[in-house]
Amino acid sequence: MSEEAPRPSGGAGQQGWDLPWAEPFGTGRPERAKLAEEFGAGTRRTGSLFQLLGQAAADRIGINATDLNCLNILSFSGETTAGELARATGLTTASITGVADRLEEAGFVRRERDPRDRRRVVIRLVLERALSDVAPVFLPMVRDWQQMADRYTDDELRLIVEFYGRMEQVLRTHLARLRGPAEAGATAEAGGTSVVGGTAQPGAPAEPGRNPD
Repeated sequence: MSEEAPRPSGGAGQQGWDLPWAEPFGTGRPERAKLAEEFGAGTRRTGSLFQLLGQAAADRIGINATDLNCLNILSFSGETTAGELARATGLTTASITGVADRLEEAGFVRRERDPRDRRRVVIRLVLERALSDVAPVFLPMVRDWQQMADRYTDDELRLIVEFYGRMEQVLRTHLARLRGPAEAGATAEAGGTSVVGGTAQPGAPAEPGRNPD
């Protein structure tokens, strides 16, 4: 029988909290349990800082955090429909209409008829405004990221990129779970395998939201 991994101490554990992020790493080795604790704590701290950073950046730009998040999502493709943006964010189409109204009034986006389908309205990023008002807020951080990346080899960076891809998949799965029916959050045990949400499939990020275009 393998030695049971000790429960990590410190941090939240000192307040009597369980540390569920350590459980999947249970190999019986104290070093592994400690790494599991640090991995989970680091992930939580990073997530919290990203939220604070998003709010601070939105305040500096002069828009709200939700609108900035939508603007960030839009920047990956340059254009999208209200329905597509609603699915990406989990917001209702009515809420997305409000977001688009505010961003359009501020000059960050414009609505246009899709030349391929005149019935389809797309929300298009106004690149000039984004470059003048949004990019300077994030540029110092982007430069620091670039300097940090320079410390790693190509193989190390490939591993980091793979990690972020897997992390995105996990986040999308649980974003969909939290936005679904309350009972969908239950964990079902089947043959010793934990199935979260009942419908999420490994390797296929769940698509949040179900709003029509």
